[in-house]
Amino acid sequence: MILEWQRGEYTISTNVKRLDLSVIHQFLASSYWAEGLSLKVLKRSIQHSLVFGVYQGVEQIGFARVTTDYSTFAYVADVFILESFRGQGLGKWLIETIVSHPELQGLRRWLLATKDAQDFYRQFGFAELNNPNRFMEKWNPNVYKQTDY
Repeated sequence: MILEWQRGEYTISTNVKRLDLSVIHQFLASSYWAEGLSLKVLKRSIQHSLVFGVYQGVEQIGFARVTTDYSTFAYVADVFILESFRGQGLGKWLIETIVSHPELQGLRRWLLATKDAQDFYRQFGFAELNNPNRFMEKWNPNVYKQTDY
């Protein structure tokens, strides 16, 4: 189901066909969390996610994606608003839209990872792990440097 939300001259859409992969790739491949991300991996991640594009008219100015089973769990990833559009509440609107999406209600657990935006995400109910000793990870920080991905 494709949904869209309008606020003045801005739109948030879950329509994959509206995404500007060059804008998304350029931002993410130079971000601290996805540095070196290949276009191939980006396309695959989008294919397996619920996506949220932020637009001014037809120009893509922000993005986020959610990996979910639509029943129990959601992982919020790759959230950004282009720097020249920050300070207008668009990031806040984007996260509000994600957590209120009708297909993501009643989930038991939402997760995300951030190096420096904990205070921002707290306003939406996110907090540090309640029981971090229960969580484990398999971490490969150099995976995007491998040529076969």
